[in-house]
Amino acid sequence: MNYRIIFKLLSVIMSTLAIAFLVSAEVGQIFFPSELETQIQEEWWLSIGIAGLLAVLFRVFGRNASPKIFRKEGLATIGLGWIVASLVGALPYVLILRDCTVGDAIFESTSGLTTTGASVFTNLESFPHSLMFWRCLSQWIGGLGVVVFFVAILSFLGAGAKILYSNEASAHSTDIESGRIQKGVIHIGILYLALSAICALVFRACGMDWFDAICHMFTTISTGGFSTYSGSIAAFQNPLIEWMIILFMIIGGTTFFYIIGIISKQRLKACSNTEVNIYFAMLIITTLVLTVILYWRMNLYDLDDAFRTSAFQVVSIMTTTGYMTADYDAWLPVTHTLLLGLMIIGGCSGSTSGGLKVVRVAIGVKVCLHQIEHAFRSRVVRPMMFNGRVIDVEDRNNVVNYLLLMGFIGVCSLPIISLAEVGLSFEGAIAAMFACLFNIGPGFHEVGPTLNFGFMAPFTKIFLSLLMIMGRLELYAVLVLFAPSLWKRFS
Repeated sequence: MNYRIIFKLLSVIMSTLAIAFLVSAEVGQIFFPSELETQIQEEWWLSIGIAGLLAVLFRVFGRNASPKIFRKEGLATIGLGWIVASLVGALPYVLILRDCTVGDAIFESTSGLTTTGASVFTNLESFPHSLMFWRCLSQWIGGLGVVVFFVAILSFLGAGAKILYSNEASAHSTDIESGRIQKGVIHIGILYLALSAICALVFRACGMDWFDAICHMFTTISTGGFSTYSGSIAAFQNPLIEWMIILFMIIGGTTFFYIIGIISKQRLKACSNTEVNIYFAMLIITTLVLTVILYWRMNLYDLDDAFRTSAFQVVSIMTTTGYMTADYDAWLPVTHTLLLGLMIIGGCSGSTSGGLKVVRVAIGVKVCLHQIEHAFRSRVVRPMMFNGRVIDVEDRNNVVNYLLLMGFIGVCSLPIISLAEVGLSFEGAIAAMFACLFNIGPGFHEVGPTLNFGFMAPFTKIFLSLLMIMGRLELYAVLVLFAPSLWKRFS
């Protein structure tokens, strides 16, 4: 195990957090000067100092590191990077908010960096501007991943960059193989920055002030879902803002390779992307079905409001953003079934969204149909195609193994949550598990869109935080950390 390279990479992550803390503190002090912001400067500098000290220590431990990085180092860096970042990212919460427990702080920090969007806090409007800025900025940083964000910078890694990238982002393996990974990540980084700038300007033009526009840009492009208001997007009462957020949530849930293909004039090839086509089809069909239910069956809204509300919640749930404009927990149970299905599926691979990803679900369905056909026509040999390419046996097995492993983790997590929270309903336990494992944020019942996770025990919050990291890192990078005996297999 090349420990030095792991420490060197962790040093970069800690440096990033120290800079983010500094920016957040200065935003509050310069743009929103108040007695409260002045009082918490000491806490901010303590957070900056701890993150900076860790960066220096990791750098010392990682000096003279060999540039070689293999799969076991990649997995260890990814898993440790997110865990350490979540712990250090909790410092501002626990130091600044007097009634914030360590469990609360870790949960909120992990939820931010994994772009989950679940929260333990209620009265967000009372937060200092600097802390609110960090809360939203953490989701923007986590949008592409703390590790992936620096792959292009750490060019000395060479082929190791591919190992880091493929374990952090659920991009198509063919996309990773077909181009130079560092160049691809640079393109994605530029696209991410450009979309962020456009998003902030659009939100400002729609009526948000600059602080809200920038904070909601952070949490929309990253499909994170944190808001500066306890009432989420419903607090704005602005249909135009809702439509613009819908647009940028859709973009955030679409694979960046698809967007780059559109921009680079490879429109015909990009438009034939099977995963993206399925993604858009599911959004459209579910929105129309939900509109019919809300308008004709429940008579809750007029047609325009029913369509906009349906579109917003469908897009918010499928992209795993978690914004809210209506209390969908009060809707008919059939709507819960539809939304739960979207929660599990999630957005596209290679995007900032969570969930199983559309491509995996589509391939999983194809594998099932293929096995059914094989049971009746055992002599028929038919290649399994997806997106114009043959799916080889290894890719098939990887998808099936991942789906089974996610199911296994979910089944094992449910009794743990139920035992830790004896007063939690069965539906609430399932919703909490799905909301965290698939990085969605709000769920149903006790953890519905108008409620939060603040009532849970510290152990439950830590456990759910671990589920968030597992879901964000596609399980393997975290599981390997707790099974050192497997490290030899990943060399």
